[in-house]
Amino acid sequence: MAAARTKKAKKAATAAAATTSPWVQRLVDDEDLRDNFRVAFEAAKDAYDRVASDGRSPKALVEDKKLQKDLNKAAGALKDAGTALKDGPKKKKKKHPFRKVLVLLVIAGAALALSEDLRTKVLDALFGKEEEFEYTSTTTPSTPPPTAA
Repeated sequence: MAAARTKKAKKAATAAAATTSPWVQRLVDDEDLRDNFRVAFEAAKDAYDRVASDGRSPKALVEDKKLQKDLNKAAGALKDAGTALKDGPKKKKKKHPFRKVLVLLVIAGAALALSEDLRTKVLDALFGKEEEFEYTSTTTPSTPPPTAA
């Protein structure tokens, strides 16, 4: 019974170490890294199946183009995965959703400030066209008071 407890304890410790390992965390978090490992595994498996099922001579296997392609694909994917592990996780670009709107508003503001025609068109579109009128007075001008001589 003591041996069973130690085996369980060892398994639990191994699982805890695996989940806290930065390598495992990278594999869990990084989709590209997982994809590289998946491609490498599938290509290596295809190459192994081709070699294992084929009863050809080693010379024929060396000249096999499909086998070479699978091995190259596996090697390339493993190289990419190794590079990704070495370089660390890619930093995600911060997205600034209002940056484009802000730039557009600054450009529009500058255009409005510099162009009187554009400014009048915008004001006419927003508030309606201004009515132009001439002022005519219905009163008569008053006579100036006499000045003392």
